[in-house]
Amino acid sequence: MASIPNPSIHLSKSPKPTFTSLQRAPPLTICTLKSPNSDQKLVIHGGSKLSGHVEISGSKNSALAVLAGTLCCSGASKLHNVPDISDVRTMVSILRTLGARVEMCGGEVVVESDGVRSVEPCCDELRKMRAGFFVLGPLIARFGEAVVALPGGCDIGSRPVDLFVNGLRALGAVVELRQRKVEAVTANGKGLVGGRFHLDYPSVGATETLMMAASLADGVTVLSNVAKEPEVVDLARFLNNSGASVEGAGSGTLVINGRKRLLVPEFIVIPDRIEAGTLMVAASITGSCFSMSPVVPSHLSSVIDKLSAAGCKFKHTSFGNLEIAAIPSMLGGNFQGFDVTTGPFPTFPTDLQPQMMALLTICKGSSIVKESVFEGRMNHVRELQKLGARIKVCGSTALVYGKQKGRSLRGSHVVASDLRTGASLVLAGLAAEGITEIDGLSHIDRGYENLEFKLQSLGADIRRRSITSS
Repeated sequence: MASIPNPSIHLSKSPKPTFTSLQRAPPLTICTLKSPNSDQKLVIHGGSKLSGHVEISGSKNSALAVLAGTLCCSGASKLHNVPDISDVRTMVSILRTLGARVEMCGGEVVVESDGVRSVEPCCDELRKMRAGFFVLGPLIARFGEAVVALPGGCDIGSRPVDLFVNGLRALGAVVELRQRKVEAVTANGKGLVGGRFHLDYPSVGATETLMMAASLADGVTVLSNVAKEPEVVDLARFLNNSGASVEGAGSGTLVINGRKRLLVPEFIVIPDRIEAGTLMVAASITGSCFSMSPVVPSHLSSVIDKLSAAGCKFKHTSFGNLEIAAIPSMLGGNFQGFDVTTGPFPTFPTDLQPQMMALLTICKGSSIVKESVFEGRMNHVRELQKLGARIKVCGSTALVYGKQKGRSLRGSHVVASDLRTGASLVLAGLAAEGITEIDGLSHIDRGYENLEFKLQSLGADIRRRSITSS
């Protein structure tokens, strides 16, 4: 790993815009343990109606970005409403390999980053998920250099890092790609400088990484065509609470006045809109009625609009509490199929496309699903077909044939190949006749906190079992 030069003089920055000054520490030895869910499966007996109330966890995507953002702050950052999921634990491990002190307990995480002594996080941890790459921005901004391996994550298509690299160059960094690692150092040997950069695509990860970098740059940075997702707004709120000056979050342009130092904040992560959307589909696909909280409806307007048009009823019973009703007798029969095209916020979220496709397999009529964000996000189709779904795929477009008389989803053995595929299979299993068994739980556990327990509390017949169990 590369270490920060001369940590005894307050983490001094690299004096030259070269990579030869990066010191290499002895390789970090990571003891790899068998994943606790590698030999487990979900067993679902379909057909149960759901009712009651369910709590929505903190946002996975927001928590990961904010955890990376703690590297921008001096002192200890205390975060609340952080979900206990494997991706969060991976990000915590990444921070620890840099030298940060991190404590986790009951949805709270405290990060002390003043002890950071390395600018190169563990490659093995970075390969587990995409969001680990976000530490690139805080590291180069605060410590003057960074060496970050190319990221991993779900296999749902190519996700290039060009926007990250070119954006940092616009802020005065020298950036090179060597041996599948991005090596960056400030060109002036002092720090990043404000600049202008236009994103060719409103990437959430690139927007967040550059926002964090610009918050500690010298001068004003203007980022245009940025992502507008709620998670981006939440990160801006975290940075501003730390003393940064980020204006325009939620719009297409960010204006960031760099600060020399950000101080420790206490921060509450927003609720997970993707988990809430997944549970909305759970109500719809099972013909059920239940409530959930906390929910921010504006974060899910495109999803609520689609489900409402299909016949679902929504009611705001109190602040943050949302009731969803999808009982067939109230709807006059099954849902009517509808078309879905994914895109950047506020259009339909790609992270809910697989779950919505599961619902469309039991709706009336045919539906078209177009995936415009990740060209490889059709892995769930093959597994849904094993459950009896009739779907045809051409490139990034799927034609979904809805339910016909005498035909329905039927239980089978399926495999979750990525996070959202896993969620779609759980939903399909809830609606299927008979028993559905789902392998690949490590993917589901990356992004959903206690999903099977939440569904059990609503009345679903779903259990986690050992694969060797009969």
